[in-house]
Amino acid sequence: MSGSLGLPLEIVLGTLVLWLALALASVAVSRYPEVIRSLFFVGSLGSLALCVAGFLAITRAPQVCVLPLGLPGLPFHLRLDALSAIFIILFGATTFSVSLYTTGYLKHARYPAGARMALQYHILLASIALFFLADDAYVFMVAWETMALSSYFLVVTDHQEVAVRKAGFLYLLIEHVGALAILLAFAIMQASAHHGIGAGYTFHAMRDSTLPTGLASAVFFLALFGFGAKIGLIPLHVWLPEAHPVAPSPISALLSGVLLKLGVYGILRVVFDLLHAQVWWWGVTTLLIGLMTALFGAIYSAVQSDMKRLLAYSSIENMGLILAGVGLTILFLSYHMTVLAALALTATLYHCLNHAFFKSLLFLGSGSVLHATGERHLGKLGGLIHRMPWVAFTMLLGTLAIAGVPPLNGFVSEWLLLQAFLGATSFPHPYLSMAVPLGAAVVALVAGLAAYVMVKFYGIVFLGRAREPQKSPATRIDGDPWERAALTYLALGCLLLGLFPAVVIRIFKPTLALLIAGLPANAHGHSPHHWFLLAPIDVAHASYIPWVFLGAIGLTVLMTFTAVRILFRKPIRRSAIWNCGYPSLTARMQDTAEGFGQPISHIFVSFLRIRRTLPTADDQTPVYRSEIEDLTWHGLYLPLARAVSWMTGLVALLRRRRIAIYLLYSFATLLVLLVLAP
Repeated sequence: MSGSLGLPLEIVLGTLVLWLALALASVAVSRYPEVIRSLFFVGSLGSLALCVAGFLAITRAPQVCVLPLGLPGLPFHLRLDALSAIFIILFGATTFSVSLYTTGYLKHARYPAGARMALQYHILLASIALFFLADDAYVFMVAWETMALSSYFLVVTDHQEVAVRKAGFLYLLIEHVGALAILLAFAIMQASAHHGIGAGYTFHAMRDSTLPTGLASAVFFLALFGFGAKIGLIPLHVWLPEAHPVAPSPISALLSGVLLKLGVYGILRVVFDLLHAQVWWWGVTTLLIGLMTALFGAIYSAVQSDMKRLLAYSSIENMGLILAGVGLTILFLSYHMTVLAALALTATLYHCLNHAFFKSLLFLGSGSVLHATGERHLGKLGGLIHRMPWVAFTMLLGTLAIAGVPPLNGFVSEWLLLQAFLGATSFPHPYLSMAVPLGAAVVALVAGLAAYVMVKFYGIVFLGRAREPQKSPATRIDGDPWERAALTYLALGCLLLGLFPAVVIRIFKPTLALLIAGLPANAHGHSPHHWFLLAPIDVAHASYIPWVFLGAIGLTVLMTFTAVRILFRKPIRRSAIWNCGYPSLTARMQDTAEGFGQPISHIFVSFLRIRRTLPTADDQTPVYRSEIEDLTWHGLYLPLARAVSWMTGLVALLRRRRIAIYLLYSFATLLVLLVLAP
């Protein structure tokens, strides 16, 4: 081992070794469920250590080391800098809650599911930690493939079901298609690095080389495609709404909260660290794809009736917003508008952190609902606030956060992104100055649809009355203590990230300085003199004080309580509610998930593929069913599959020949090669 191995890098490597040891230990103690559960708790302590390492590393100079673990002549190069430190903090903070939650989640898991999950889970965590440390293409791809395989096995935990195996195969296929694009991008950069044979695979060599615009554009679009497959960009998103519903709930939280961010990290690493120049049309392309992905995800999320599928499409929407922030950053940097670039990148990093917290909270809370009821279809749920008050309260904070309601964290990053859009009025090209601020309208529309979706999600699951007979007893309905601890931790994170945005953004300053050359010292997205005030550019332009919103909400609640309980105090009188003229009301008469999403499906019908099953006049038990299918699946992937099947059919014709025909094919090929040879 060689290099500047400091304390933060030692902690990360130690945590990586700990997780590998826990993976091996899970095999040895596979017959002891209580011991398996304790392994997840020990793993959560490693996540806390990772957070500490990230905070220690973010203000230090990059730490590098070389491990003699690769092939001969191709050792592992590792580097811990400000960019990897931010994502290591995100990674550790999120997996701490997921590991805690899984400690309680596995209480009712059947052997050997718990042991298999512990093995694959901790290998996945170790591969992600190695991915963030990678400083050469070799270890980067090793970590990427290890992450893809281990997460695939976690997705197909319930592999006895056909739907689970199909979703897992689709996930693995998209992962490897993306990996091929990433490998090609590294190959182009390695070929252009002049550091001798075998040395150009390091990121240091790639940083020192300068690519022509054409090759740099090829690298950019290959990276956008490859990492976009992980992020879930349209049309590479099809694995996301299939894998999330079938995976165990802690794995769904890990997929959405952490694994999607690996794609964001990869794009930031390649575009802002390894490539030396940003071209304006890279930014425009990325911005358009991000906005289309966000709008697509918001629309499809609004019309879903499956609880986890709804959250999966919501993840697509949020990743679209994050990519839009990346596109804005590229666009601003191409015109040397460094202050606005810092603002857009700050919004991007903040939304990555926010999404990790509130989406993990919602997926884990959905897992508690699924454990308690055995249902994930919204039409069969309702009234759970009375039986699951703890889960209901924490998920209320999560739904308000993802809906962008102040003073929670989701509002901060979306507000910063809007400020970046609205500040884009001074481009040299008037068309850009006119068109880019219009993106703020798309962001506002997406935010409004997200709020609409969350009202539907929370209202149908927790409010009203149960739409189906209760299938589980009242015991353990509100989740295991470990589950409640994880949900509470994430809910507090959503609140604190919303109340202290200036403090959080100050942590981003070294990362901004690393990725944006020529950034002014005071251009880090907040007022350095006030911890409570957030001013993206200057106080006169726009500012936000979350404590004002919190005080106004608290004052309103206090005044309402005082008015109801003291000023207008009257004896409580209970009576039947107005039944709207019906002789009797039932829980089945409440608004359904399909009814809630009907206005959206009517407005955006051209974006949807709706398949309806209508009853006939002579049906004794009439059933009406409406299914929303992914338009890209039927418009792109199925025709592509038919084309591939047709081509393979043509190739298969070659096998139905005699040996003389095969020799004739070989001779004809040889003649063609001889003619074409120089």
